[in-house]
Order: sequence, then C-alpha cells, then structure tokens
Amino acid sequence: MSAPIWVLGAGAIGLFVGGRLAAGGADVHFIGRARLRDEIDQAGGLRLTDLEAPERHLPALQWHEQAPVGLPGLVLLCVKSAATATALRGLALPAGTPVLSLQNGVDNARLAQQAAPQARVLAGMVPFNVAHVGPGHWHRGSSGQLAAQDDAALQPWLPLFGRAGLPLQLHADMASVQWAKLLLNLNNPVNALSGLPLRAQLLDADWRACTAALMAEALRVLRAAGIRPARLTPLPPGWLPALMRLPTPWFQRLAARMLRIDAQARSSMADDLAAGRPTEIDALCGAVLRLAQAQGLEAPRQRLMLELLGQPKPPSLTAAALRARLQA
Repeated sequence: MSAPIWVLGAGAIGLFVGGRLAAGGADVHFIGRARLRDEIDQAGGLRLTDLEAPERHLPALQWHEQAPVGLPGLVLLCVKSAATATALRGLALPAGTPVLSLQNGVDNARLAQQAAPQARVLAGMVPFNVAHVGPGHWHRGSSGQLAAQDDAALQPWLPLFGRAGLPLQLHADMASVQWAKLLLNLNNPVNALSGLPLRAQLLDADWRACTAALMAEALRVLRAAGIRPARLTPLPPGWLPALMRLPTPWFQRLAARMLRIDAQARSSMADDLAAGRPTEIDALCGAVLRLAQAQGLEAPRQRLMLELLGQPKPPSLTAAALRARLQA
C-alpha cells in the first residue's frame, strides 16, 4: 500500500507499532505532542528495542501536532481511552477510511465510530507491553500477536504489518478477544499500586492474590452477561484466578509463558501514575463495573480500584493491605 498511515496518539503503543511499520517501509505520519517529538529529535531519532526482535532506529519521523495535509489510507487510533472521542471529532476522514483502535478496554471502537460516523472503525487488541525506558527509546518487554476485527478494509494492509514483524491476526468475534485482554489487564492497576516492575510484582503472592480477586469478580460478571472471553493464554480464562493464587514456585512453573517478560517491563498504568497523568482505570475496572450494574450485580472490588486509581495521588498500600481491602 502506498497510501499514508496516520498514527493518532503517538505514545508508547503508537510509536512502537508506527515505528516498526515505518522501519518496514510504510509511509507513516505520527500525530502527537511536541514534547515527545522534541525528545526523539534530541536523542537522535526513535530507538525501538524488543524482547524478541532486532533493534530498529529511525533517525527522523514525519511528525505533526495536528492532522497533516492529505488523506490517510489507514488510521491507527492509539490515544488513551478518555481521549477517543475528542481525537477523532473534526477529522475530515473520507467515507469508509479504516480506523483501527489499538487501545485498552472494550468500548473505544464504539466511541470512535460515534465520533467519526463516516469512517470504518475496527476493534483491535495489543497483547504486549511497551515501556518508555530512556530518551527517544521505547522497548517491547513481552510477546504476543496483534489482533484485529476481520474486515475487508484491513486486507490490503496485512502485508505491511507482516513485513514490520507485527502480523495482524484477524478475528470474527473481537468482543470476546477484548474481554479476554481486559481480564489480563486487571493486573495493571495492581502493578501500578505496587510500584514494582511487572515480573517482580507477578512473583509476589500477595500482589497476585489481588489480581486474582479482580479477575474472579470480572469472570462472575461476564458469566452473568453471557460473555465468553477468548482464550489468549495456554490456560482457559476461567482458570486464571486459580493460577494467580498458586504458591510462587508452582506459579513460576505453570506460568512460564506469562513470566516471559523483561525485568524492566511495567504496565502503562504504572507509567501514567508515576508521571501524574490520568490512568485508564475507567476503561478497565470501570467497564466491568458498568457491565455488572447492567446485570443488576455489584462489583465492589472494581469499585475500590476505581476509587484508588481515580485519585491524583493514590494512597501507598502494601500488598497485604490491598489484599485485605479486596478481601482476596
């Protein structure tokens, strides 16, 4: 494809996916804050490292603070969930332009479609973690394959993603995939409160018990709503709380794939919390709480995490203290 790709929201995921596409020969335009552009310029370009692939370096990027002149062939929507509607509203996209949401949560494609009704908004899922580890340097610290809604509008773009080493796995039922990813992402607020890198946090039994409690509550809500999350891990989704509650030596043996994470990897929510930015807690625990309310159920554990992470500066809690509050 020769038509340009717009990366709307050039943060960690946008820079990594867009940067890999650009390194593979795609015409990529990044739309983001001047602060990051200046950081990348001062660092001598964008540096992308990877748990599984060779390093890429892009000396210069096509960067814009607003939508560039011209029309995109594909838009990668990578803004934080709270900015979905405002990011697309007012963009003069031609009718049918594919917009692929590479965001956390389960509601962003719907919200994006409402904001840009003329576009063809498609749900996507990013399974891996990308961390900002130095000036101009972003690192993928975990593995997994990009997923997207199976749609004819994406077919012409598949070779580009393949050449970039980021093949798109297409799914007819993206809702089940997104809910499955949300279940795994319920570890994000726990990780953020822990202050630990992901791997270290997952090797702590008390922090894992907190995640297990959030997962168990979410699974109960999904069952009530008749939603069957897809299987994204070697174990079925319903087994995840039991896995997380295992003693650490057993967890290490049975969750070897989950623990294939760089020591420096951390959740994006932890990055947001450390930087004083609003977190995406509403797109995760908030989505579970709203689904519970629609079924006439309570979800007190999700509500607690919303309260804690919704504060500008959450209280400092030990793993044992958070476990007690979650009744985990």
